Amino acid sequence: MAIRTLSGARLVAVVCAAQVLVQIGAFFWPALLPGMMTRWALTNSEAGWITAIFYGAYLAAVPVLVTLTDRIDAKRVYLFGVGCTVIGHLLFSLYADGFWSAMITRALTGMGWAGTYMTGLKLLADQVDAKLMSRAVTGHAASIGISGALSFSCADLIAHFYGWQAAFLVAALSAAAAWLVVALAVLGRKSPKARPADGAALFDFRPVFRNRSAMAYALAYCVHTLEMSALRGWAVAFLAFVAIGAQGPQLSPAVVVTALGLVGAVASVIGNEAAIRFGRRRLIGCAMAACVVVGGTIGFAGAASYPVAIVLLMVYGFFVWLDSSSLTAGAAGTAEPARRGATLAVHSMLGYTGGFVGPLIIGFILDLAGGMSRLAWGAAFLAVAVLVLLELTVFLLMRPRELAGDRGES
Repeated sequence: MAIRTLSGARLVAVVCAAQVLVQIGAFFWPALLPGMMTRWALTNSEAGWITAIFYGAYLAAVPVLVTLTDRIDAKRVYLFGVGCTVIGHLLFSLYADGFWSAMITRALTGMGWAGTYMTGLKLLADQVDAKLMSRAVTGHAASIGISGALSFSCADLIAHFYGWQAAFLVAALSAAAAWLVVALAVLGRKSPKARPADGAALFDFRPVFRNRSAMAYALAYCVHTLEMSALRGWAVAFLAFVAIGAQGPQLSPAVVVTALGLVGAVASVIGNEAAIRFGRRRLIGCAMAACVVVGGTIGFAGAASYPVAIVLLMVYGFFVWLDSSSLTAGAAGTAEPARRGATLAVHSMLGYTGGFVGPLIIGFILDLAGGMSRLAWGAAFLAVAVLVLLELTVFLLMRPRELAGDRGES
């Protein structure tokens, strides 16, 4: 089936299905974190580094890989990224046995994420019209959110019956299936890519940084991803800590975090529709303000009770994900068309700078506080909330443009 014969909706369906398959193993490591820390005798900081290196490798690779889609067919870059993901999961399954081997193989998987996440979005951005763009981005974000949510339960289930190595092997096989889906269902574009009218070099990002509106969304995405990666990277460990003193039957942390991810996927869709109806800036501002309030209290209040921790995590996750697709749609929709790949590269690079820092902040604060405790968790989540508050101020001052179809579009 050629990409030129696909309707917008069918193209979205193909790309989203592939994203679910390739990203299902992305969070196997944080899902299995408590057991792996014990198995390999890792400190909180070391565990944070293994989580963060995934985002660090993404950060290093994404400016090159996504920007190349302004000149090279996005399908080719996407398949390269999926291939890195397959190899990274496979090597982790076969050879990871401690801090350094886990770091190296997780870095390769992070490079794979760089070649699949925003390049998958670029496949859609090149094909859908401006009116459909916002909803296409939302569908794409929802597929990533669903696969991320299922990642936790899948990892827990497979590891419980067959061991952690089998879990990462399954992740490799699933990513290989995604490679086949895109390779067979999508025919690469043969027409040349549009070139910027000013003739700027491919990797000249200065025009992107001068786009005030796109940068406002990108900076907000940086702190959004910091908060999201901190939550997703440490939620299982946080719940495992709280569960130590809990009485009676309880949901496993992996099941709770799976539900958290599904809530997030729904919130991302709701948020984008709300942005269209009520205004993108207003929606994003409200979501960030709510994150400051809930995130600033979750460590202190949630650490006292397992049921309370679950409820607060669900509420927090809803608000964290509420503006996820709205931010990316804002950056893509206000980008210069000939520089959309470069704009998404900068957007993603800034986002995953935050993604790299988020898990490290939690790990370092836990170690500085002498280990996991109610005070330590409270301080860690509070530090993240303070960063969100600072970025909210910057976003409101920059006042980015609304998109076509948003209420308040000017």
